[in-house]
Formats: sequence, structure tokens, C-alpha cells
Amino acid sequence: MYCCKGLQCVCQLCEHTNFTCQTEGACWASVMLTNGKEEVIKSCVSLPELNAQVFCHSSKNITKTECCYTDFCNNITLRLPIASESPSRAAVGPVVLAVTVAVPICVLSLAAVLAACTCQGRRCARGRTKPPNVEEPLSECNLVSSGKTLKDLIYDMTTSGSGSGLPLLVQRTIARTIVLQEIVGKGRFGEVWRGKWCGEDVAVKIFSSRDERSWFREAEIYQTVMLRHENILGFIAADNKDNGTWTQLWLVSEYHEQGSLFDYLNRGTVTAEGMVRLALSIASGLAHLHMEIVGTQGKPAIAHRDLKSKNILVKRNESCAIADLGLAVKHDSVLNTIDIPQNPRVGTRRCACGRTGRGAASPGQGAGGCDSPSKPTILPWCDSVTCVPFKGTWLLRYWMTR
Repeated sequence: MYCCKGLQCVCQLCEHTNFTCQTEGACWASVMLTNGKEEVIKSCVSLPELNAQVFCHSSKNITKTECCYTDFCNNITLRLPIASESPSRAAVGPVVLAVTVAVPICVLSLAAVLAACTCQGRRCARGRTKPPNVEEPLSECNLVSSGKTLKDLIYDMTTSGSGSGLPLLVQRTIARTIVLQEIVGKGRFGEVWRGKWCGEDVAVKIFSSRDERSWFREAEIYQTVMLRHENILGFIAADNKDNGTWTQLWLVSEYHEQGSLFDYLNRGTVTAEGMVRLALSIASGLAHLHMEIVGTQGKPAIAHRDLKSKNILVKRNESCAIADLGLAVKHDSVLNTIDIPQNPRVGTRRCACGRTGRGAASPGQGAGGCDSPSKPTILPWCDSVTCVPFKGTWLLRYWMTR
């Protein structure tokens, strides 16, 4: 770039030279936006500054700069392009900004609400169309080896000699892997459901959270060392589950489709041989409960305290299994004490301990003495109510007290 020597320019800061200056470079005029106001500057640009190409370049919407090369050519009026292109922009800027921010937020919020409502509606519809408590695919079926059933695993623990009576499964997840099928019974404690675990039927006794003591006590008794016996209900696991409304307490055990002894005898008659088999299995299970096994892993004597026909289940081979051990107590022969839990439940009055009348036991009775009043109630009923007598005998009459 070439410029004549002694170029005369307007200079706003040169009061001592009558607001003029001389340069070998160029005359310079600039307008910039400072604190919302336009500020105009006019001066001379030296040749080195001109070669640096700094002063003669404008920035978008902030400064506008012009360089010229004739005398007093910078005596001009400059305006920022933003002011001339959109004079009403400053007035509507905040409104446009607010609309620009608010509209996307409103659209996103509305979309989120609609998505939540849609998902909730689909979840509710799915809950109405499929059975309750349908859970995720069963993940613990590998605990059952091929060729073995759940019953085999339960009673393998008895025949192996361990007799520990501990729960078969890891209990913290079993409630997630059982699918409830149908309700098979109700009582004051809660409900009994038939469930499916790995394709096999199990019984699920569901307590309400108000009966936590009964649930805990029954699970504790079932897990007594060396309790397992073919005439005592096979215990599988205890777990809890939140169904969205309240906490369910689950007790999982074997499932016997014949139901209770009460229902079995009321459905029809049994032969004399069948009656003997029922009575013998009840006596065998009760004897195992009452028997104390001494040793490092021994079993204390246990009293049922609520033995009745509704608490005895009939197995497929027409033998019995004693169930419902929620009121049972253990007898400590060393201290001669009975651990009576803090439980508001009491057994059926005619099936409870004879000395107390309200289901409590005294140490002097021992385990067998507490259950002895129940045996005259159950066994004559089995013998006389629904049994076909031996040949040549008369059918005895027996009045049941319910």
C-alpha cells in the first residue's frame, strides 16, 4: 500500500494541533459499541501500524472501521450496521429471547408428561391382562440338577445323615422366582397359594406384615437342626416381598394337592387300612417333633401346641405331614425351660395345652405333654367319622365338636 507523505487527518485527541495530525500511513475512523452506546474515534495510523493490518478491520456488530488515504478523508460519520439494519431489534430482543427459551421447555415438559402417562397406562393394562405376581424368568433353576425333583432335594437332606433342616434355597431371592398360580386356602394368619418354581408346584403361605412374629417364629422352628422328617411338612425357604401396597412375608414349603386332613376326610370315606396309615403317619411325625436328639448338632424336643386336622396335610401316598408350626415351642432339657415367643396368636382351645387352656406351655409338661390333649381329638375322628370299618364290625358314631 502506498501513501503520500504528510497526509492530513482529523484527530479527536489532538487538541494541541487543532484536532489534526499528519502521518505517512492512513487516516482512520472507527465506531464501536461501549456500554450500549456508540463511541466514535478518529485519528492517524502510522505506516507500521498500517502494515500490521489491525486498525483497518471491522468486527461483526461491535466495531466498524475505515481507513482512507486522502487529506481529512476520515471526517465522516460512521454507524454500526446493527443499528441501521434492525432499528426495532433492541426493543423486541428480550421478548424474542423469552419465547425462544420458553417454547422448547414447554414442549419437552409436555412430551415428558405424555410419555409418563403412556407408560403408566401400559403398565396398568399389562397388570390387568396377566396374572398377578408374574415375575422375571426364573434364574435359580440351576440349583436343581437334571433328573432330580424338588421333593428329592428336600428329603436328600434327611437321608444323607445331615438332618440339618436348614432352608434348601438361598432365601433372599426366592420370592422373585416363584409365580403364584391360585389361592388354595385362607386363615387368620393370611393366605396359602399354589405357586410354580422351576416348573414344580410349591405352597406359599403369605403372612401380612402385622403377623411378622408368627412368620418369623414358624420359619425359625422349620429351620431347627435335624427337624426334617417325611411326616413333617418339607420347608423350602422364607422371604419377604413388596407388592406395591404392603410387605408380604412368604413361607415356602412343599405342596400337597390333597389338602388338609379335615378336607380330605370330608370329601369321602377311607378304608380301614388307609385310616391306620393316616394315624400312624401322624403319630410318627408327632413323635419326631417330641423326640430330643442329643449331640453337637442335636434337636430339642418341640411341642406343636395347635395340632388339629386342619394343620395336618395329606400327601399323595395317603400319609400325613404335620404343618403350621407357628405356635410351636422348644424344650431345653439342660435348663428345663421352654422358649415361649412373644406372639399374640393362640391355638384352638380344644387343641391347646391342657394345663393352661390358652396355648401356653409350662416347663413341667415337656414337649409331649403339651400336645397330648390333641391326640384324642384327631385320632378317634379319623377312626370313626369317615372310615369304612373292618369286615364284620359296626360303624361307630362320633360327634365332632368344631
